[in-house]
Amino acid sequence: MFGNKQAKRERLEYMADVIEQYPQGISQSKLARRMGIPRSTVKRDLPTLEQAGILLAEDERGRLSMFKRKR
Repeated sequence: MFGNKQAKRERLEYMADVIEQYPQGISQSKLARRMGIPRSTVKRDLPTLEQAGILLAEDERGRLSMFKRKR
């Protein structure tokens, strides 16, 4: 029901990859559509990305872009 840790790690990695493809920024809604997941999942996963060392910037229109990514 809740998925597994490996699937979440893969989703987060894919999310970071998608965001990185949009240096001009991507909205949470567009990111969710691109990934085929609910926007609520994107919103819930954003703090987890930060905890994993993937830092995002948000512009005045709410678009996300990569600020820094620890490898």
